[in-house]
Amino acid sequence: MLHHIKYNSENNSKKWITFIHGAGGSSSIWFNQVHFFKTYFNILLIDLRGHGKSIPSPDGTKYTFDLIIDDIIEVLDYNLIKKSHFVGISLGSILIQKMVQKHEIRIEKIALGGAILNLNLQSRLLMFLCKLTQSVLPFIWIYTFLAYVIMPYKAHRKSRSMFIKEAKRISHNEFKKWYTLTSNILPVLNKIRSLDIKIPTLYIMGNQDYMFLSFVKKIITDHSNSKLITLNGSGHVVNIDQYDQFNSKLLKFLLSD
Repeated sequence: MLHHIKYNSENNSKKWITFIHGAGGSSSIWFNQVHFFKTYFNILLIDLRGHGKSIPSPDGTKYTFDLIIDDIIEVLDYNLIKKSHFVGISLGSILIQKMVQKHEIRIEKIALGGAILNLNLQSRLLMFLCKLTQSVLPFIWIYTFLAYVIMPYKAHRKSRSMFIKEAKRISHNEFKKWYTLTSNILPVLNKIRSLDIKIPTLYIMGNQDYMFLSFVKKIITDHSNSKLITLNGSGHVVNIDQYDQFNSKLLKFLLSD
């Protein structure tokens, strides 16, 4: 089972928030959210396979989105959590939106930061470059390069440094498993965009998230239950770059009817 941590709410709430990190990260990226939200909700933090304190899968294991989502559901079931709000960042946003397709009943509200809904030309070129170099270069070189491209500005320094630090804990074989998963991501994103889900969904994006923000702006015109909040001075990892604003906007959304 995936490594996970629970925090009981300080006001005896029956509501849960489950936080899902992105590729190369871990549940530690949510430290600013834990301190804030445990006043209002029970919190579940999950480390995905091979990330944080969750052990890698055996060599030869093929990662699929359904496999990763089954891991998350197993943790919910183990902790007798029938329904939860879900908050995700980057790849975590994809996992949550994919999870809706089979486990909608387990999700109360959705909040997505650094949401990935499509890949622009630059991100597709980066994926191709990774494919060419993953067998000859140390993965941390590749990951560091990607971190600087996706989070290039001074305001992103803290989030960029944290993700690089966390990624150093991942093995090269584990990196290759996750890269193989994400290298075939376009059909998954196409299906996500085609579904107008009924669950209330909030996108919280940084105005400097230049690779992914434009796709979110488009999707909220097509998905009736979705809305977007854009935070100035923030990039892809908005929950770190502008955590005070992220927390306040998210709380208002979760407490609203």
